Amino acid sequence: MRRLTPFVFAALAAGCYSGRMTGNYDSVFELNNTEDDSAVIEETGRDEAAAARNMERLLALSREEDPVYRINAGDEVDIRVYGHEDISLKTKVGPDGTVGMAFVGQVKLSGRTIAGGAEEIRKGLEPYVKNPVVSISVCEIVSETATIAGACKRPGVYGISNSTRLADLYAMAGSSDARLFNGVDVDVADLENSLIIRKGEALPVDFRKAIERGDALNNLRIRKGDYVYIAQRMEASVTVCGEVRNPHRRLFEPGMGLIETLTAAGWMEDTHWCNVIIIRDGLSNPKMYKVDVDGILAGRCRNVTLKAGDIVYVPKDNMAEYNVFVRKLLPTVQVVNLLMSRNSLVNPN
Repeated sequence: MRRLTPFVFAALAAGCYSGRMTGNYDSVFELNNTEDDSAVIEETGRDEAAAARNMERLLALSREEDPVYRINAGDEVDIRVYGHEDISLKTKVGPDGTVGMAFVGQVKLSGRTIAGGAEEIRKGLEPYVKNPVVSISVCEIVSETATIAGACKRPGVYGISNSTRLADLYAMAGSSDARLFNGVDVDVADLENSLIIRKGEALPVDFRKAIERGDALNNLRIRKGDYVYIAQRMEASVTVCGEVRNPHRRLFEPGMGLIETLTAAGWMEDTHWCNVIIIRDGLSNPKMYKVDVDGILAGRCRNVTLKAGDIVYVPKDNMAEYNVFVRKLLPTVQVVNLLMSRNSLVNPN
């Protein structure tokens, strides 16, 4: 995560909210995990529509034909001229994309298919060899590569073939890296927030399904030039701030609940407002929900399950305008330090 100074962060945050969020907290959807909860219904609708679009995209990707291999610089090729072993050779394609052959000199192979390269050599030999028959086989491909970076043991550039899938590339890179955290080796990879970029487009791949479950639709074939980023689990966190006894940022764990998170923060101060605000989907395009904690404790509704990146804010009162939240909360040293500092992370266990 890029480090920002408190001043810059506050300015950016204020710019994100200013002029866009007006109204009283009473108008915020109530997120209480009941069946008739309008916020949950709205969010579920958005999620279902996005899931349908992702499924269509994945199906389209799975139906794409394998790209035709084209010879490139650095690849090793075996060129056979039948009946003329003296001019046959095994060689690497030079940095300029050419190979040198008897009679014909330098032949441009880079960018050509295997059949196209063989035909180019055949035409060059025709004036010197009667009815030349040429074949090319590829011994080593170094030009077909993909990059994997982030929270894996051996990030880097790896050679791939048409059979290489996402899980294979992840295995080549040694799978998840580990880090010592509070005396415990912690698996660093955050598969839920990892991504694959192809030709500038982030593909809708579920890494957990691909790598842990072997789901064929998500375990895409890796293509030349793909960039895979394995997100770091240390970046997946939940921030608790406002009227709580111990404001902090903690590592996200699947299944984290609001009540347990508030308890870990020493619970709410006596001055807290009746509702807790959950800020979701980041500060650049936030969605705000309020939660009736008393309703959860009284058994009227279920505990709210948190998501990675959630900010749990316990207000002191029902602020009149959202922009008050911007002016009073976001620029504070407390929140800037919580959101920007890795050192503020605490172990959820």
